[in-house]
Amino acid sequence: MFKDTVTSREELRAIFGAPMERAVLKERASLDVHSRAFIASAPFVLLATSSAAGRCDVSPKGDAPGFVLVLDDRHLVIPDRPGNNRIDGLTNIVENPHVGMIFLIPGREDTLRVNGRASIVRDGEILDRLEVQGKRPKVAIGVQVEECFLHCAKAFKRSGLWERERWPDVAGLPSMARMLWDQIEVKPAGHACVEDYERDQQERLRKTLY
Repeated sequence: MFKDTVTSREELRAIFGAPMERAVLKERASLDVHSRAFIASAPFVLLATSSAAGRCDVSPKGDAPGFVLVLDDRHLVIPDRPGNNRIDGLTNIVENPHVGMIFLIPGREDTLRVNGRASIVRDGEILDRLEVQGKRPKVAIGVQVEECFLHCAKAFKRSGLWERERWPDVAGLPSMARMLWDQIEVKPAGHACVEDYERDQQERLRKTLY
C-alpha cells in the first residue's frame, strides 16, 4: 500500500534536520509552576496508552477544570469516571505503564504535553479527593512524570479548532446512536427502532456522568 517509507532515525534527521534549540530546551522532567497552572485550568486531556504488543489507544478524559489532581512536581492523578467498561486504556497500563497526555484549554491554542509511567490507583485517600457529586471513581490513573513541555499553536491555527466560523457543517452527519445502529448487526434488546436506541443513549448519558 505505502511506497518509499522511512525506516530509520537517520533518514528522519536527513529529512527534517536538527530541532530548534528552543524546542529542545523547553523539555522538563517535572511540573513547574506554569505546567501546574496549565493543568489546573484544563478541563480536558487526551491519554495515550499502548499494550505490551504495541496496540495503541487514545482516551479522552474530561471534567471541570482542575479535575486532574497534581500531587507534587513529579506526580499527578486522573480520575477514571464512568464509561463503557471496555477499559482499553487501563488494560494497556497493566501491561505497559508508559503513557502520553495532551492537556487542552478551550480557546487556547497551545497545549501541554506530559509523558510518564502510569499506575492504576485504588488508594482510598486519593479517590476521596477525586469525588464529584457524592461519587468517587472506582480507580484513578496515577502518573509519574518523566517529560513535560508546551506544544506550539500551529495545529490549532491550521485547523481553526476554536474558530466557530471555520467549523464544518455537520447537519447531515448521523448521531453516534444512528451510526452504531447501522454498524451493529445484532440489534440491542428492547429497541424496536433507531429512534428508541437514540433516546436510550441520551438518557444513559445523562444518568451516568458520575
